[in-house]
Amino acid sequence: MIDRKKFYDERATVRPQDLQRSYHRLINNYFSFLVPAGSRVLDLGCGPGDVLAAVQPTRGVGVDFSPAMVELAKKANPQFEFHVSDITHFSSTEKFDYIVMSDVVNDLADVQAALEQARGCAQENTRLVINCFNMLWRPILAVAEKLNLKAPTLQQNWLSLDDLKNLLHLAGWEVVKTETRILWPVQTPLLQTIFNRWLAPFFKHFCLTIFVVARPRPTGRAGRDFSVSVVIPARNESGNIETAVQQTPELGLGTEIIFVEGHSKDNTWEEIQRVAAKYPHRNIKILKQTTKGKGGAVREAFAVATGDILMILDADLTVPPEELKKFYEAIRSGTTEFANGVRLVYPMENQAMRFLNMIGNKFFSLAFSWLLGSQIKDTLCGTKVLFRSDYELIARNRSYFGDFDPFGDFDLLFGAAKLNLRIVDLPVRYRARTYGETNISRWKHGWLLLRMVVFAAKRLKFLR
Repeated sequence: MIDRKKFYDERATVRPQDLQRSYHRLINNYFSFLVPAGSRVLDLGCGPGDVLAAVQPTRGVGVDFSPAMVELAKKANPQFEFHVSDITHFSSTEKFDYIVMSDVVNDLADVQAALEQARGCAQENTRLVINCFNMLWRPILAVAEKLNLKAPTLQQNWLSLDDLKNLLHLAGWEVVKTETRILWPVQTPLLQTIFNRWLAPFFKHFCLTIFVVARPRPTGRAGRDFSVSVVIPARNESGNIETAVQQTPELGLGTEIIFVEGHSKDNTWEEIQRVAAKYPHRNIKILKQTTKGKGGAVREAFAVATGDILMILDADLTVPPEELKKFYEAIRSGTTEFANGVRLVYPMENQAMRFLNMIGNKFFSLAFSWLLGSQIKDTLCGTKVLFRSDYELIARNRSYFGDFDPFGDFDLLFGAAKLNLRIVDLPVRYRARTYGETNISRWKHGWLLLRMVVFAAKRLKFLR
């Protein structure tokens, strides 16, 4: 029987040369995209610690069963902590934000045991990031190894994506998203860029490496309740203000209603003031917007919100406020971390959505589902709900996308996808307006959405 530990101890003497290979540089780049810098990271099967260094954690711990590999990692990365241990038996009382397993599951004698041990190092919001080889590449890699174009390996497990998902489920994990990367693993300047940056997103079934992001499977938060802030951006919506207060339910530990008046031409601001005074028993805050667009209004309101859970409700009330009860339960229970309202499931009232708007929504739902790696049926429904702690993470990492979104919906969706939050569509009833006119310009805003598709593709799919 092959002594696997001896094999990797011997590989440690040449591993620094392996790290110069194009494949390893690409893998490290993708891990640094999936794992936000500044996280607390546990690297299981860390080898020489190159992935741990690439993701730039504030606290980094590496584990490997090869003493020689761990010694190499300590010398290369003295800022991190390393342990010699078989990862199927490693345990720690410390909990981490991210657990990474790079090119490990193909090499394990018991993948399920390793995933179960990893579960013990996770907290509620931990993310596990794994990569493994696509079985389609098995004969190609065998030839590459014989030609010394690939580092030698021992006999490997060849897990399909379905195999890996099943093992994660058995070990108590829930898959958040999957990505495939690398069509051209050889250092060839022009071809490498064309294949890996521009073509790989369109040929996902042919890529060499499969990435899976998972979270601990929710066990429910029985008996736990949270406070809620409902943000209502309002521009030329004076006829809907009092109804919004009357129909917005009290949720959890209490509901804070935040109106943001956005440069109205009617008496919306005066109506907000009147209604706030009329309903002193409701926890109502009022703001006069200083920025532009719904996106600016949402950010201003979220900055002063005190609720544990943040909700957006459009002041046109085309989504009935009573529907917020469903969103609260979905978030509270842990079923989702980002609840996205969907208007395209249940029958709509007549005139609730014009035909061309419906076609546009269908197109953009397909485009953004591809971009985000999550099924998003309706990107433009204004009702979106998430925990304030998750929003604060999105805000802290906003520099990755910048200030690009006048609507506010995509700043949140892109940010949630980048932070690997579990995004779930929640169907809602959609009714026609009873007051005022829409603030959406079909052609102007449709053009803006197309620009955002291109912008997001560069940031989320066509990575350098």
